[in-house]
Amino acid sequence: MNDLASRALRPSRKPAPRPAWSVTGTEPFTARDRIISAASTLFCNDGFTATGVDAVIARAGTAKATLYNHFPSKAALIVAVLEAEGKAWRYWFFDRLAMLEQTPRARLLGAFDILYDWFADPYFYGCPFLKAASEFNSGHSDVHGSAAYHKRQITEWLKADLAEIGIDDVDQATRGFVVLIDGAIIAAQSSGDPAFALNSKQLAKACILKQCGE
Repeated sequence: MNDLASRALRPSRKPAPRPAWSVTGTEPFTARDRIISAASTLFCNDGFTATGVDAVIARAGTAKATLYNHFPSKAALIVAVLEAEGKAWRYWFFDRLAMLEQTPRARLLGAFDILYDWFADPYFYGCPFLKAASEFNSGHSDVHGSAAYHKRQITEWLKADLAEIGIDDVDQATRGFVVLIDGAIIAAQSSGDPAFALNSKQLAKACILKQCGE
């Protein structure tokens, strides 16, 4: 059998499905959508400050005037990307959370299994909010405001479920869970190992058992 015939018989490798947790997983239909998708891919993988507007324009296949008609500055584009990414990720995360056994403990611990799936996705690039916050100082209030809004959505859910299982110091426990979640994200991104989500899950379980006296 010659090489050509051999290659024809091999199963072709299908590309991984686009991520449901990112705005890049949605087919862009408008010029604005294409710009957001292109900017998200570049910002989240190559860096917010390292990526220039020209690179976004080239990837989106639009004119520079089109970009600036929708976004008056690169800063405005960054905020738009963060808002779009946050909305897509939260929709995916809370939708997955709703599939779990509907008890607060099951949701709190099951969240780390959802994070594992996120970390294991071949498109995983870390958290855009953590990345943006690390690249821009507090003087960039719009960027930090977007990150703070996203974090509030997560902490409000954590507080509600932690209160429901009878944790005494809900605020302190919430901060602990945030550390476990953010720490797992950073560790998984830097190492490429999704199992950090499961390490955090075990620590979260120990925290619940200790504080609930089980």
